[in-house]
Amino acid sequence: MPLVQVSVRAGRPAENIRKMISAVTSAVAESLDAPPESIRVIVTEVPLTHWATGDVTLQEKQQQSSPAR
Repeated sequence: MPLVQVSVRAGRPAENIRKMISAVTSAVAESLDAPPESIRVIVTEVPLTHWATGDVTLQEKQQQSSPAR
């Protein structure tokens, strides 16, 4: 039973997450010759404040790139 865990930033539309789950399931089924009903996909949405690169969170990066008002 393949288990795939995917972490993405929070805020994407549910339809996009659903589309990704289908694509991942298809890719795993094809590459491992596994029946789709045996494949588990877990999607974890991470808040922008809890995801950082180079000590800058996604929220901070987003705020830095937003035009000042």
